[in-house]
Amino acid sequence: MTTTYTPPLAPVADSLWLSAIVAMLPLLTVFVTLGALRWKAHWAGLTALAVSIVVAVLAFDMPANLAVLSATEGAVFGLFPIMWIVFCAIVLYQITVVSGRFDDLRAAFHLVSDDPRIQAIIIAFCFGAMLEALAGFGAPVAITGVMLMAVGFSPLRAAAVALLANTAPVAFGAVGTPIITAGTLTKIDYNEIGAYVGHQTPVLAVFVPLMLVALVDGKRGIKQTWPIAIVVGLAFGAAQWVSATWISIELTDVIASLVALAVAVIMLRFWKPVGRDEALADLALARKRELATVGGSGDAGDVGTDEADTAQSAEELDAHARSLSPGRIGMALFPYLLIIVVFAAAKLIDPIKNALADTDRKIEWPGLHGEVVNAAGKASTTTIYNFQWLSSPGTLLLICSLVVALVYKVSLGKWAHEFTSSAVKLRFAFLTVASVLGLAYVMNLSGQTITIGTWIAGAGTAFAFLSPVLGWLGTAVTGSDTSANALFATLQQTAAHNAGIDPTLLVAANSSGGVVGKMVSPQNLTIAATSVGLLGRESDILRKVVLWSLGLLVLMCLLVGLQATVLSWMLPS
Repeated sequence: MTTTYTPPLAPVADSLWLSAIVAMLPLLTVFVTLGALRWKAHWAGLTALAVSIVVAVLAFDMPANLAVLSATEGAVFGLFPIMWIVFCAIVLYQITVVSGRFDDLRAAFHLVSDDPRIQAIIIAFCFGAMLEALAGFGAPVAITGVMLMAVGFSPLRAAAVALLANTAPVAFGAVGTPIITAGTLTKIDYNEIGAYVGHQTPVLAVFVPLMLVALVDGKRGIKQTWPIAIVVGLAFGAAQWVSATWISIELTDVIASLVALAVAVIMLRFWKPVGRDEALADLALARKRELATVGGSGDAGDVGTDEADTAQSAEELDAHARSLSPGRIGMALFPYLLIIVVFAAAKLIDPIKNALADTDRKIEWPGLHGEVVNAAGKASTTTIYNFQWLSSPGTLLLICSLVVALVYKVSLGKWAHEFTSSAVKLRFAFLTVASVLGLAYVMNLSGQTITIGTWIAGAGTAFAFLSPVLGWLGTAVTGSDTSANALFATLQQTAAHNAGIDPTLLVAANSSGGVVGKMVSPQNLTIAATSVGLLGRESDILRKVVLWSLGLLVLMCLLVGLQATVLSWMLPS
């Protein structure tokens, strides 16, 4: 028998700060084992999950059976829908590879620009934002990671670029789901929250393309390509600002990504950066060195690695690109155009959207539902698992992969082979994400996350500067800006009222802070590592992106703090 469990706020010696320190132990375990000790992600995740259960039981007095059941629900959620989305995205990619059409896509991007620094902006930033707008939940990182590999990027650099690019669009991802979630929980009009976010994340967007260039080619790349990086960043940011403020929260990223891509293509007709050959040479050298390391490791996930070994030289790509007909280019782009059409229909056409939603099945988690209540004495809704067997972005991607196989004349047998072989290659990724989401659920349901958040929120008026940290923390733990808003939106609202700060500003700051935490989430690190064949080397990717994440977080903290005071004129009236 279990007794109803109410998460305590300060269970350790009745001290909030001491309880928060103890509650941070699972997170510290992740970052120490993954970042400092370089453990493989699945071992780091499993260890941190075990620590979270111990903390929940011993420090937060959660019954052991409820702690374990919380972990099982989180693990299932990590497998479906999270890893289901990534898995189906990779199956779709593999179908394009075995059909030979992916080589045409690589050549088509080569036609737009054969400069790898520009390709990073177009593929990871512009196209990735479109994927984030429609799918989210890791799909942009998985797809753009393998696309960057296809145009010649080394595995580590492709993963880092895909993660860094997946920042500014995240708050409006999956057709505005994170912001709509925040509005639902706080009862603030989500259009108002979105307008505030639209006056924060565009500031990041201006700099992200420049950061991508720096990641690809260092100071030389910034010096040689800054004009287009700045122009694309400004175009994306301006379109995001305008759309979020006056047009549509749901369509903000769709509009911004299309505007940025159009501006890039137009500018490249009149201006070309210098230094292409040097950048290509350095990229080829890095690729050769990294692939040699992966090839010798023996335990990488290998998704995408075989294709990397057959990368074409710049001369071969030139010849291939010149041979492309408009029909072949259209066929190469077909899978991604299909994704846009399918997801737009599923998210924006109400009859289809509602029909898909009707297929969802709400499951009250056995032994857990009704046994955990919040501070208000109401049963936690987190214990209701939503089985989205048809409406999940993963299922939509799976359907797309079958359609693509049919159009590309890939047999059902070959499709089944790619399906099963991808599942085998992703086995450790499944384990990692399941353990990380299990950790998130244990921390959330036991009260560890709220304790940490409440402690940080105790900073008073200075909390305006710190509020994005909560969003960063929530997304780093769960891998989802939507989940970060679910965790902390109401806490941000309450802290704002207590400190005399605009509550909409801090709720928006939670979402904006979350976008820069996504790149260091163990879940997304695993997705990126899996897509480029570096499974088991998540720690290397983490070290590549962690400073970018922290730097952007500092920028967001300063911006929100100033918007609460001297820059209040920036906010929508």
